[in-house]
Amino acid sequence: MRSSGLSRQNIYVLISSLVLLIMVLLFSFLVLIPKGKEYRIKRSEMIKVKKEAYRYEKFNNDTLSLLKKLQGANRYTITALSTPFSEDRFLKQHKKYFKTLNLSKRVVSEKDGVFLTYDVNTSSKISSPKSIYDFLDAINKSDWIIGVNFPIKFTREGDMIYSTFSMKVYETDKKDLNSSK
Repeated sequence: MRSSGLSRQNIYVLISSLVLLIMVLLFSFLVLIPKGKEYRIKRSEMIKVKKEAYRYEKFNNDTLSLLKKLQGANRYTITALSTPFSEDRFLKQHKKYFKTLNLSKRVVSEKDGVFLTYDVNTSSKISSPKSIYDFLDAINKSDWIIGVNFPIKFTREGDMIYSTFSMKVYETDKKDLNSSK
């Protein structure tokens, strides 16, 4: 005869369920809820860091695109600054504008940051002033950055005109560029 309506198997299931429920509640209150608060704090910090990283990435991309644009627009100038000045090559390229063209020895006159500046004094013999203007146009398109210092002195001797002027040739100092990287 049965005296109670609960069987032994049902009691085991009930006790097991109660123990499992207590373990789930303890796990929830002791582990999940505190870790959940920590997770929310870390998540909000991560969102702030992501926003800041996005802002820096956008700044980097904008700066890189500006750099590429400027490098493209000024590639000839950049190349000209890194090309070492050669007196022989200069004379070969520009002798056609003059009857004679002489360069005095180049002297490093100034050092401005990573740029070397050379003073080049020239004297030439021309048949008309037009050739000096053609020469000035040609050095604007040459392989170097050259600044002609004015005034250009002209002296007439018979049918020839002697001109004297000085130029500054600019180029980058490779040692300073490598040490600044």
